[in-house]
Amino acid sequence: MNLHTAFLDEMKDMLGSEYADFLACMEQPHKRGIRINTLKMPFGERDKLGLDLELCPFSPSGFYLRSSEGGIGRSPWHHAGAFYSQEPSAMSAVTVLNPQPGERVLDLCAAPGGKSTQIAAALQGEGLLWSNEYVKKRAQILLSNIERMGVRNAVVSNAHPDMLAAKLAGFFDKVLVDAPCSGEGMFRRDEIAVNEWTPEHSATCAVRQLAILESAAPCVRDGGVLVYSTCTFSFCENEDVVIAFLEHHPEFSIEDSGVTFGRPGFDRSDAFDLTRSRRIFPMDGGEGHFVARLRKSGGDFSNISAAPAGNINPNDNEKRAAALFEEGFTCQPYGAIVQIGESCYLQPKEMREIPDLRGLGILRGGVLLGEILLGRIEPSHALFMAAMPEECRRIVSLAPDSAELAAFLHGEEIDLPPTCEGFKGFTAVACGNTVTGFGKASGGRLKNRYPKGLRILN
Repeated sequence: MNLHTAFLDEMKDMLGSEYADFLACMEQPHKRGIRINTLKMPFGERDKLGLDLELCPFSPSGFYLRSSEGGIGRSPWHHAGAFYSQEPSAMSAVTVLNPQPGERVLDLCAAPGGKSTQIAAALQGEGLLWSNEYVKKRAQILLSNIERMGVRNAVVSNAHPDMLAAKLAGFFDKVLVDAPCSGEGMFRRDEIAVNEWTPEHSATCAVRQLAILESAAPCVRDGGVLVYSTCTFSFCENEDVVIAFLEHHPEFSIEDSGVTFGRPGFDRSDAFDLTRSRRIFPMDGGEGHFVARLRKSGGDFSNISAAPAGNINPNDNEKRAAALFEEGFTCQPYGAIVQIGESCYLQPKEMREIPDLRGLGILRGGVLLGEILLGRIEPSHALFMAAMPEECRRIVSLAPDSAELAAFLHGEEIDLPPTCEGFKGFTAVACGNTVTGFGKASGGRLKNRYPKGLRILN
């Protein structure tokens, strides 16, 4: 690769005797990986994916993809949300964050969604995930991935971090700042990142990263955790940003990362032990990552007053939702039923604890139940993607390599198999045993409801 001389000089100074190993690794193909989405596929069923996998050290559900074949984004299992395609060492930040079921977690710079969906799997549907992305176009991609992975308890927003800090102060148990960076850890897989790199760009990124951390700090409750991560190698964007933050925030301290992968960060300060942070180089089996875990002093949860979040009409929409679930599902509606415009949502109960949602740029709170149409609710694709197969009253299970599933993902109407004789009404469609969409059954046929923007067209 045609790497910038200033970058090579910094890496030589940083790595010393390992510099030659670093250069040798940089000439090798980049690491590719996937993470099993345990919200939709049990970890023990991963062999069904038909992929050549090897466990990676950065996440309990993460794997190296040993095969060099591309196109896994066209796999029916991918469409079903059974896995997320992710560079292996990118999984490290959430592993260090260590979210637990029932916690409230903010992913402040969340697009495209790899770390958010990893957090969601760890929460197991309990608690709240708030995924924010400041760039509107990227926020839409984030929303699509949250939906594909079947996440029920997420809020997706497109807000400036300062606005979240002002309105959600002390609200979150854990906050992740995976900050935009100069992308040195992407050099092996992104030629654009190589060509755009300059020392000045790295320094500019550091200023922005510190500003984002400053916005994140108020969001963390007393006793809570703030994790800072980047996919770059430079001192100025990693250890030096953490040092500058800690100097201005004595209420935070750096604590041990709790993991053994990678290697300790560099000791850049007499006041703070940056060896408690974690670095990953290509020699460690990843592309390049830095992670630091910071703890806020104190231990009391903030007391945020409850207030209505959206318009709830129990006389109409709760009855409509109950009718829809009775018709298509075996479970009861989860979350508060909220109407926004002509759409209805199943909203996480934790959103009811936020007194004022205005200005937070919320694109989606919870699961889109459907659209109100002629006195009923027409179900959404998201509603079925968030359903477990046993929760579906009717389900058509198709083999991942079947012509019928290929036709469904192409947007075609399909014949119902003999095992589904007599099906009538909204019916889930599954790749194996993982729900990937729905249709409407009638007369032995299934009318397709797979969204046009997601279809495999060739």
